[in-house]
Amino acid sequence: MDRHDEERDRVDMARLNAGHEEALDDLMERHAPAVFQFLCRMLGDEAEAEDLAQDTFTRVFQYRARFRPDAKFSTWLYTIAGNLARNHYRWRSRHPTVSLENPTGSAQPGWAESIPAQAAAPDQTVLRLERAAAVRAAVERLPADLREAIVLCEWQDLALAEAAAILNTTAKAVELRLYRGRKLLREALRKWL
Repeated sequence: MDRHDEERDRVDMARLNAGHEEALDDLMERHAPAVFQFLCRMLGDEAEAEDLAQDTFTRVFQYRARFRPDAKFSTWLYTIAGNLARNHYRWRSRHPTVSLENPTGSAQPGWAESIPAQAAAPDQTVLRLERAAAVRAAVERLPADLREAIVLCEWQDLALAEAAAILNTTAKAVELRLYRGRKLLREALRKWL
């Protein structure tokens, strides 16, 4: 995201604070796909991610007066989404369910497999899908703090400083979480490496 987009975000938040509710539509148009992707990767479930993405923008509207114009909107937005994901993850761990469609309890297929691939041989496609499922499952098993750092820095491609702001910690702490998370993932995915 460049400075022009950041300025558009600030302008839209000012408009939203001034009572122009259509500014929220503009913000959602620019940021909803990335927030949904982030939440999918955090939760491993499209339906839950969609619900929390909507909740994220509901919170943006609800707490619009708390946004500081000197802050970066995307950092504030991911902080809201991350907090919702952490709360939901804690709730889900206290209220486990087993899907009748997916009795193993692993991540629901769909969002990762929907990314188009180059024309690959069927055996390569199956291998790619198995590897993607293994990576998703390994990331889901990471402790929440490590999973958040991996998702933000590796999958959302955020800088350490921005991830640190979202996670309310230091860049060094995020770097340490990345190191520990990568180490655990290497161990868990040894057969795929």
